[in-house]
Amino acid sequence: MNYRNFGRLDFQVSALGFGCMRLPVIDGDMNNIDEALAIDMIRYGIDHGVNYIDTAYPYHGGNSERVLGKALKGGYREKVKVATKLPTWAVHEPADFDRLLEEQLERLQLDAVDVYLLHNLKTTNWSKLCDLGVRSWLDRILAEGKTDHVGFSYHDHFELFTAIIGGYDNWAMAQIQYNYVNEEVQAGTKGLEYAADQGLAVVIMEPLLGGCLATPSTSAQVVFDASGSKRTPADWALQWLWNKPEVSTVLSGMSTMRHVVENVASAGRSEVGGFSDSDLQVIADVAREYNSLNVIPCTGCGYCTPCPTGVDIPQNFQLYNDTVVFGGNQATLNRNLYSGMPTEAKANACVACGKCEDKCPQKIAIREWLPKVHKQFTNA
Repeated sequence: MNYRNFGRLDFQVSALGFGCMRLPVIDGDMNNIDEALAIDMIRYGIDHGVNYIDTAYPYHGGNSERVLGKALKGGYREKVKVATKLPTWAVHEPADFDRLLEEQLERLQLDAVDVYLLHNLKTTNWSKLCDLGVRSWLDRILAEGKTDHVGFSYHDHFELFTAIIGGYDNWAMAQIQYNYVNEEVQAGTKGLEYAADQGLAVVIMEPLLGGCLATPSTSAQVVFDASGSKRTPADWALQWLWNKPEVSTVLSGMSTMRHVVENVASAGRSEVGGFSDSDLQVIADVAREYNSLNVIPCTGCGYCTPCPTGVDIPQNFQLYNDTVVFGGNQATLNRNLYSGMPTEAKANACVACGKCEDKCPQKIAIREWLPKVHKQFTNA
């Protein structure tokens, strides 16, 4: 494992961080984690040098924190930094701050965490949280030792990103979505560089865009093949991030042991400045191919669920994107899969209430896309 600076803190963080949003589950039930496998995966990562683990209140219906707490038994807690996040949408009054943190510590079976983040800060919640006294509360939990450091995760525009960083003195880190097709999305490259310049650690989420960059389109794969490199598409995406000195650690939401083994191996090859000019050109060409496709920028995070009428938004978008990217036999298979979905789960069951769009960190116009999804599979 290779290690990197964690902002201005006296801490060397593993190049790979373990994200606990996509742990293995049983029978497709995202709330029913395969605990034995998940614990084995987390411990394998730690045994091979991973020292930063990220979870959050809503992941796997609240069970991610519980399983992580179990995985950290037997001496593993002392080997890692644990980060979790305040569910900002659940804060309605000042008392909620302490109530939610205590609930999370109980789930994790910990007295304190190393990093506590405000989850998904954006225009609509930052000012509300400030009005409720979040900054003084963060100061208090730092003083009480409930957390060693505080930060925030972010899915909004660059201008607000800089305002949030400047709006509180004790941020230690920022967590942003960033990958080679999202350089100008949300905080983007400008945000990465700005935060690092301010001395913050920058933790990367969605390095593979919800797995999309691990299974590139046919045209993108042609570019990779022409490079002559033996890197996998996932390794290309990860190494592109590790090439940047501003990146502290890259979170990967791993759902199989194979993912863990491969990503740990990739992290062992990571280095700042390891990409040649020709490597950078390959990524630029692949990004151009990807962005030429009319895909929905959905990462499958599930924040939009549950839909009041039962529409399975992530599944609809996944079927659509796979069809657009891969075509051929995949398109035929996906048409059949869509046909077999429950009536209430299909895209045309949407009643355009808009509740999903309020929760989507990618700012996807979900109500506009769902009719296109239905048309793709029914020609209706």
